[in-house]
Amino acid sequence: MNFYLTTLGTASARPIVDKCQSAHVVNLHGRLFLIDCGEGTQVQMKRFRISKGHLDNILVSHLHGDHIFGIFGMLSTMALDGRTAPLYIYAPRDFGSILHFFLSHFGEGIKYEIHHIPLTMKEPREIASFRHCRVEAFPLQHHIECFGFKIIYEKTPRPSLPAEEQDLPVQQSFAYCSDTMVFPQEAQWLKGVDLIYHEATFADEHIGLAHKMYHSTAREAAQVAAEAGASKLVIGHFSSRYDNLNLLLDQAREVFPATELAEEGKSFEI
Repeated sequence: MNFYLTTLGTASARPIVDKCQSAHVVNLHGRLFLIDCGEGTQVQMKRFRISKGHLDNILVSHLHGDHIFGIFGMLSTMALDGRTAPLYIYAPRDFGSILHFFLSHFGEGIKYEIHHIPLTMKEPREIASFRHCRVEAFPLQHHIECFGFKIIYEKTPRPSLPAEEQDLPVQQSFAYCSDTMVFPQEAQWLKGVDLIYHEATFADEHIGLAHKMYHSTAREAAQVAAEAGASKLVIGHFSSRYDNLNLLLDQAREVFPATELAEEGKSFEI
C-alpha cells in the first residue's frame, strides 16, 4: 500500500483497557502524518513499528485531553532519540500556550525546532503542500474550536502513456472528522473523498446525548459518507459504554454498507 491509514487509538474520553485514545497515522509513500496524539500514542507507534523518525507533521484537531495528552511524551522522546529535523504541528491557536508551557518546563535538551501553525479557518483551506500532496483543514462542530483534515494525493501523469492508459484516479484523498456533530456543509466539503474516518461515539439510542455533547452517532457518520459519495468509511472514537461495537457497525452499514470499524493497529488502504 502506498497511501493508507493506520489507527492507533479508537477510544473517546474515558480510558478503556484494550483501547487507546485518539491517534492515527497516514502514510503516503513513506511521508507520515500523525493525526491527534492521545495518551499512549508513542507506545502504540512502537508497538506497530511506525518510526517517529519519519514523522515531520502532526495534525491536532482540538485541545481536549484525549486528543493531545500524548504529545508531551512524544516531543520528549524525539529529543532523546537525537532528533534534529524540524517538526510542524498544525493545531488550534491556543496550542501555542501549551507548547510554550512544555518548552518552559521540559524543553531542556530539545535540539530540534518545533513550529506551531495555528488553525483559524472558517471554511476549508490549504495548510500545507508537498510534492504530489497537499493538506487542507476545515472547521468542525464541537463545543470548542475543532478542525477536520483532508489529505490529497495528486498523481503525476506518465507522458509515455496515452491518456486512456494513465493510472486512474489521478487524485486520491482521505478525510478525518473527529470530534463533531454533523452539520450541513460537512458532506459538501467531503465530496468525492475516497476514505473518510468519522467519529461515531454513540449508537442510535443515545442520539440526544450525542447532540448535547456535539458528537455523532454511527448512523449519522454513515449518512455523511453516503452524501459525500465516499468510497469507504471507517468509524471510531467509541464511547466506553459499548462492549459490543458491532451494534455501531450494523447501524452504520444500514446506511453505508462500505463501513468498517477502526481497530488499534489496523490499516486501511486509501
